[in-house]
Amino acid sequence: MRFFVKRSQQVHLYQHIAIIDTKFFQIFNKFVLFLISTSLFLAINGSLKVLFSCLLFNIFVLNLILAAFFVTFGIYGINKLTDIKEDAVNAPERARYIRKKKTFILFVLFSFALSLFLGAFHDILSVPILLFPLFTGVIYSVRVSPNFPRLKDITGIKNLVIAISWGVGSTFLPAICLPQKNILMIAAVFYFFFIKSFINTVLFDIRDIEGDRMSGVRTIPVVFGRQKTKNLLLILNSTLIPWLAISHLSGFFHKYLFVLIFAIAYGYCYILHFCKEGLKIGKSLDLLVDGEWIPVAAFAYAL
Repeated sequence: MRFFVKRSQQVHLYQHIAIIDTKFFQIFNKFVLFLISTSLFLAINGSLKVLFSCLLFNIFVLNLILAAFFVTFGIYGINKLTDIKEDAVNAPERARYIRKKKTFILFVLFSFALSLFLGAFHDILSVPILLFPLFTGVIYSVRVSPNFPRLKDITGIKNLVIAISWGVGSTFLPAICLPQKNILMIAAVFYFFFIKSFINTVLFDIRDIEGDRMSGVRTIPVVFGRQKTKNLLLILNSTLIPWLAISHLSGFFHKYLFVLIFAIAYGYCYILHFCKEGLKIGKSLDLLVDGEWIPVAAFAYAL
């Protein structure tokens, strides 16, 4: 009799644990969706890029790391507002978080203002660097003549603009603080962030491939398909191997050699995974690709 009572209690306990696990997963899922949909997750990882860049330069500037957070939130907030129609097709759950446009616009403007204040408070040279992504975004979105397409409509230009913007912000915000500026070292850091950012933005185009086809947007995956896009990204990621060898021989980044090896290997893993034919890509892309800088920065900071 005791056996059956204990057995019944165990089953009840397991059911109770399963309910708790389900509720926890639902809460966690909503929290992650909120971070991704509002660009907060991107802003966190944007600041971690600048933190990692600071560590590569052997400096630490909290003001500029915070400024990177707020400017990233502002810029990608604008992007979410302008791309709300595409998101309604590609990621309707993300679009739902931007329903209160006026409130969201206020947060975006506040973020820009706070970012510029933090940057200028440390060094006035940081202001044009912080504004650079906004200027390039406006330039590549404007149609100069009705006879010519916008730069935005040319395949690959969007990816180049985003990659250059990330490279400029991640590299030059810390670089302006260097007492002695090594041009080769600065160029090496820029190349690293440029390549990583270009790869990442193309991977997001793979996720949005169906919505982009319906909207007539000719992204790299739409034009070349997944297989050729995968090959291109693998080649770009592979250029970081000779880059790392040259940087090491030049005396750069010795302390963070294994962190950079991890970042390159991590790049191969998510390129191969997210370029699989027929793969349905959801929030895992944001978590694993944008979230790349969480383990990278943590590993580097621990050193």
